[in-house]
Order: sequence, then C-alpha cells, then structure tokens
Amino acid sequence: MKKELDYRPRGVCSRMIHIETEDGIVQNVCFIGGCSGNTQGVAALVKGMPVEEVIARLDGIDCGGRGTSCPAQLALALKETL
Repeated sequence: MKKELDYRPRGVCSRMIHIETEDGIVQNVCFIGGCSGNTQGVAALVKGMPVEEVIARLDGIDCGGRGTSCPAQLALALKETL
C-alpha cells in the first residue's frame, strides 16, 4: 500500500519532511529547509530501504546537542507510517 506523509519536524532546521512509502519500503524523501547537502544525502541513502531499518539506523541521532536531528526526525515521521 502506498502512503504519503508531510511531517513537521521539531527542534531542527528543516521545516517539513515529505515521505512516500510503498509496502514498507521508502520510495522518496524530500526535506524542506535544513542543511541541503546533508538532507539530500540522507534522502538518497534511505531510498529503497525498509522503513523499519531506516528507523533503527536513524532513531536517536543528535545534532549539536539539540537532542534530535533531521535524520532522527525522519525516523519519528516514519514511525507514523507503520
């Protein structure tokens, strides 16, 4: 089943994360705002990965002592697609 989610992250520079999944696989991720090179890199790396694997790898990553990061916020957003 195809799912789309627009997620508003908290505590990070990016303002929105658009996520598309299908049958538990990440099809596309687009960060709006944030560190462009880093967010594009994360989006490219997770494409084609199982949602649960992405969550396991990115959950809890910290950026500069904020207690969260754009990758961690992606993991939180993906939890909503399960």
